[in-house]
Amino acid sequence: MRIRSLRLPSRNFWLQAHTVLALAAGLLYVVLGLSGSLSVYREELDGLLGPSFSLEDEPSRHMLSLEQIMRAVEQAHPKRYAPWTLELPDRPDWPVTAWYARPEETADRYYAPLMVSVNPYTGEVLASRIWGETVSSWLADLHTQLLAGRGGRSLVGMLGLLLMLSAASGLYLWWPGLRSLKQAFRLRRTHGLMRLALDLHRGIGLLAAAWLLLMAATGFNLAFPELAEGVIGDTAMAHGNEGREVRSTAVPNDHPVSLSEAVVIARGLFPHAQVRRITQPAGETGSYRVNLRQRDEINQRHPFTTVWVDRWSGQILDVRNPNQFSAGQTFLAWLWPLHTGEAYGGGGRLAWFFAGGIPLLLYVTGLLRWLHRCGWIADRPTNWPEASWRGPGVLRDMAIRLGPIAQAAALRLRAGLIALLLALQHRLERLAAGLQRKGR
Repeated sequence: MRIRSLRLPSRNFWLQAHTVLALAAGLLYVVLGLSGSLSVYREELDGLLGPSFSLEDEPSRHMLSLEQIMRAVEQAHPKRYAPWTLELPDRPDWPVTAWYARPEETADRYYAPLMVSVNPYTGEVLASRIWGETVSSWLADLHTQLLAGRGGRSLVGMLGLLLMLSAASGLYLWWPGLRSLKQAFRLRRTHGLMRLALDLHRGIGLLAAAWLLLMAATGFNLAFPELAEGVIGDTAMAHGNEGREVRSTAVPNDHPVSLSEAVVIARGLFPHAQVRRITQPAGETGSYRVNLRQRDEINQRHPFTTVWVDRWSGQILDVRNPNQFSAGQTFLAWLWPLHTGEAYGGGGRLAWFFAGGIPLLLYVTGLLRWLHRCGWIADRPTNWPEASWRGPGVLRDMAIRLGPIAQAAALRLRAGLIALLLALQHRLERLAAGLQRKGR
């Protein structure tokens, strides 16, 4: 009996697959890339386009107690009985944010918590907003769910898988072989616009392939966290500020532990950690969940250090310490900071901000080439001097020549983005005012 040899798909098959994936999902990747780029600076964007929360002129720099802040929130929203989560700011001139997970008015939506901003020095409630109704949270929903709730989140996860296939097929199609490897880096700028578009598509795709694969893999796991959690055997990772419910084991009494006392107890285990969030107990059997960030913890927005404190006895019921994570838990903890760029500090976030435009560049250059192949657009001559890859010296010369141009382009891009976002904010405010008039 003769066993047939296994044949891999032909190059033409991968070319067709790469083209179909780009045509079917290319625009979605552009949307995800640009919305993710802006979401990297979600807090800063919210401060720029949202209500004015400037606390720089506060006469007193002594923060109120957590009980006083929580009392102000409850007075502003007296009929909300579920537990609140207080998120402490990273900077002294930012407000405290109180999160209410399931407000009645958005109970039918996939994710739309209430966000209450409080001045931590006066207790004044500065604003009460629903997630998804601000520019920054709307962009976050667009990036994570395509504004389609749970189904949209699943679609984004599947797009991550397809992006991995697209990037891998692109690398396969680019590979010229060892003999022609040097020529593969050429940028032929005197052979017509279509040839230039193809060379740009290949060059950008090659340089961005690792980043695209990283975004696709981490995005898929963030969209379907239960898959990776099931593999490592820990189903309570989620985001660092979330986690399992730990029940109180003490008998209810007349002297429950306060928010401030729960924080003091939690910080006893991590005295040098920064307190990030405190969640109230849920019912008589609930416990405080205190979320902290240790100095060496890679997660900044969603750190994993957590202490559960019994509300009746003050005993520590459970602890989650990233320094004691298994390899699988560490992998899950790294997903978010890798996807957002915060794993590499401020420079990483800035790089991720600009990298969000890569899908747009790939889509435009690839679409031009495809339209030309279909005979729908004609080629155009180019008379730019031809250049080829000659190592770091060329890059250094290009950086010196293009430095002033890039700086001016960055300033124009920044001004354009701010103008666009301000116009969008104005449109949203007009829409909200019109809906309010109709409601009256």
